Amino acid sequence: MTTAAEGASGLDVAALVQQVIDQVTDALGVPVDRRLAQQLLEGAIGLLTDRPDALDLKIAGAAMTEMREAFSVFAPYRDIPKVTVFGSARTKPDDPLYEQATRIAAALAARGWMVVTGAGPGIMQAAMEGAGREQSIGVAIRLPFEQGANPVIAGDDKYVAMRYFFTRKLMLVKESRAFVCLPGGFGTLDETFELLTLTQTGKGLPVPIVLLDPPDAPFWSLIDQMIADRLIAGGFVAPGDRSLYLVTSSVEAAALEIERFYANYHSIRYVGDHLVVRLRHEPTDAQIAELNERFGHLVARGRIERAKPFDIERRHGDHVDLPRIRFVFRGHRSGDLRALIDAVNEFVVGAEHDP
Repeated sequence: MTTAAEGASGLDVAALVQQVIDQVTDALGVPVDRRLAQQLLEGAIGLLTDRPDALDLKIAGAAMTEMREAFSVFAPYRDIPKVTVFGSARTKPDDPLYEQATRIAAALAARGWMVVTGAGPGIMQAAMEGAGREQSIGVAIRLPFEQGANPVIAGDDKYVAMRYFFTRKLMLVKESRAFVCLPGGFGTLDETFELLTLTQTGKGLPVPIVLLDPPDAPFWSLIDQMIADRLIAGGFVAPGDRSLYLVTSSVEAAALEIERFYANYHSIRYVGDHLVVRLRHEPTDAQIAELNERFGHLVARGRIERAKPFDIERRHGDHVDLPRIRFVFRGHRSGDLRALIDAVNEFVVGAEHDP
């Protein structure tokens, strides 16, 4: 039973915590959403008031420090599109896969993309060689049995080494708008399937995901066949989920897949129940009608419609200059959402080929 004194003490601590949070937020002049800044401080102080053990504090403190360092590495390049390349650290320079990684990275760098990798040897080094040091960002993991950064990125300001796999994977995924996965071992498969899981469940934003096979040795093709024969046939994933990725052995097809994904589509965000899709070109009445006819099953209520930015988008300055469509999204249909994105892109790509 809580005594009056204990209750008052609890209230005093809560008031003191809120006072500290307000003072810190005011003193720093936080230039972002004040509510989010206060939530961060509340979480940190709340952890201390929970009386955690030393290991809990060590993990939380190290993770926060690592994320802060990684955020600062990426911050100067926030407006440059990035593609993350996954693949084996054990791939040798004379392996055809090494050339594949070099060529796809070079092709995307020529189109203005920065290339993000785990900064190690093998496929990671090959991709950085293709992109060049200036257009490469490295996010390494500290392992006792592997070397540090590869020579392309070693010593560069665009390199960060992390202790935990979960913080590293966050940074390899968070900043990128496209992904290319080459063959690899457990680590590569882990990264690839986590990426697919994030996209399938809607925890990650829609992105182009290319599974790049070597020219004459199927790898992802076999995995794709297993997905069809076992996962889809067994009811574990939906048939449309195979549209979340492209399997190809062509570097040209891989680059085109990524380029076309953003031909008209720009980005999405959720505002309450609404899914807002930002576009590069204003859709016509006929195109809106086509979207409703083809994708009305994605709408929980109402219709797909052109829209002005919500107030919260205006407050955040969130691409308010772009045209957008919005609708109340019926969740768990990520494959069909990808098909909608393909459709709005086809409005532009298809028009390029009209007489």
